[in-house]
Amino acid sequence: MDLEQNPFTHAIAAGQKQLGLWISFASAFAAEVTAPSGYDWALIDMEHSPNDYFSVLGQLQVFASSQTTAIVRPEWNDPVIVKRLLDMGVPGLLFPMIQTVEEAQKAVAATRYPPLGMRGVSGNTRANKFGRVGDYFAKVADETTVLLQIETASALEQAEDIAAVDGVSGIFFGPADIAADMGLLGKPMDDAVWNAIMPVARRLMDKGMPVGTLVSDPAFAAKLLNDGFTFVACGSDTGLLAKASDALLAEVKGQLR
Repeated sequence: MDLEQNPFTHAIAAGQKQLGLWISFASAFAAEVTAPSGYDWALIDMEHSPNDYFSVLGQLQVFASSQTTAIVRPEWNDPVIVKRLLDMGVPGLLFPMIQTVEEAQKAVAATRYPPLGMRGVSGNTRANKFGRVGDYFAKVADETTVLLQIETASALEQAEDIAAVDGVSGIFFGPADIAADMGLLGKPMDDAVWNAIMPVARRLMDKGMPVGTLVSDPAFAAKLLNDGFTFVACGSDTGLLAKASDALLAEVKGQLR
């Protein structure tokens, strides 16, 4: 049995636009609601949601039966966390708060077996179908998506060097944290934030590095993709429910006499 290709890894490398959705409900049942929608990728978040390994596993199993590639954001750039997630069969990872080249190298190394990295070796995991995938060790590094999140003004200054680390699949800009670092807490769409992000993003794009982000404005998400961003999440499952719930309540109340 051969290792299956990761469509997201190859799509962003080829410059194909990938539209995503943020997943925070920490529920396989909720994932079954969004998985059939047909997003190219979904971000299962462990940093800012109550996800644990078992809830992530359930969601991986749901998305595996869909056309959506599930990327997981671990709570930190920790090789032990990464090892466990990769053994669970996570197709790709978004590493939060990467500030330096050294941190980028550590992130990549956590996804690679020795001598190229520090990932521990287990012969029977969900990732290799419990020993059935004969070429897993040889091919998994090429299939695993490694995304690094730039979230501060300092990281923006070092973004080109961070992106140059061998094994990085893409750079993800975190506008909420960049805004906070600039003294604009709660204002991720402020012009000053995007005036800081866009020149860096364009330099990376010019070098062929895929770049992405999360925004909650559908029109702006489309604009970023049309302007050269490769992978953009255009909303979140929790945000969608909150907005729809509020809108439904307001609609009915508006018709009461």
